Amino acid sequence: MKVYGESLRRFQGHEFRDWPARRSKIAAYLERGGRVFRPKGDELVLYLGAASGTTVSHLSDLLPTGRIVAVEFSPRPFRELLHLAADRPNIVPILSDARAPDAYAAYLERPADLLVQDIAQRDQADIFRRNVERFASKETTCFFAVKSRSVDVAAAPRKVYEAVKRELTTAGQRIDEVVELDPFEKDHAMLVVHR
Repeated sequence: MKVYGESLRRFQGHEFRDWPARRSKIAAYLERGGRVFRPKGDELVLYLGAASGTTVSHLSDLLPTGRIVAVEFSPRPFRELLHLAADRPNIVPILSDARAPDAYAAYLERPADLLVQDIAQRDQADIFRRNVERFASKETTCFFAVKSRSVDVAAAPRKVYEAVKRELTTAGQRIDEVVELDPFEKDHAMLVVHR
């Protein structure tokens, strides 16, 4: 079933949706050669910055017995996320600020298997670090879509990525992979992080 106008394909009696790299940071990460994303289908996911649910809808397809706690701060895209969740029982939409992890902690009864952050805030590294400390175990795979222009509009993106890596490493987090998302997402990089 289409969610945002993507094309559908049928193969051996199954329907598949295109997952365009220009519409999703995780799709861009995979298109650019990211190696870590290998879902089993039953994961508990915390998705920070869910917006209207484009990427969340693809995770919903990939995790039929999993659950996605989708946090969005802005009321307008959240309305669309609510409509999406009405047809997909494995999505739990939460209208909240990612800076306030206690506001949605009740929806995660255990550490997340997968934590994804895709938000455009100057303090995005601090927000990510605090959520990882609160909701991730050593086994949790964390994806952090760094939006360099939101952190520092004047700095070279690679300098921003290095500064974010230093901040997370100083906090005790391990950076396993850094994949720049150009040309799909200009001035963005995906960091794969573990505690």
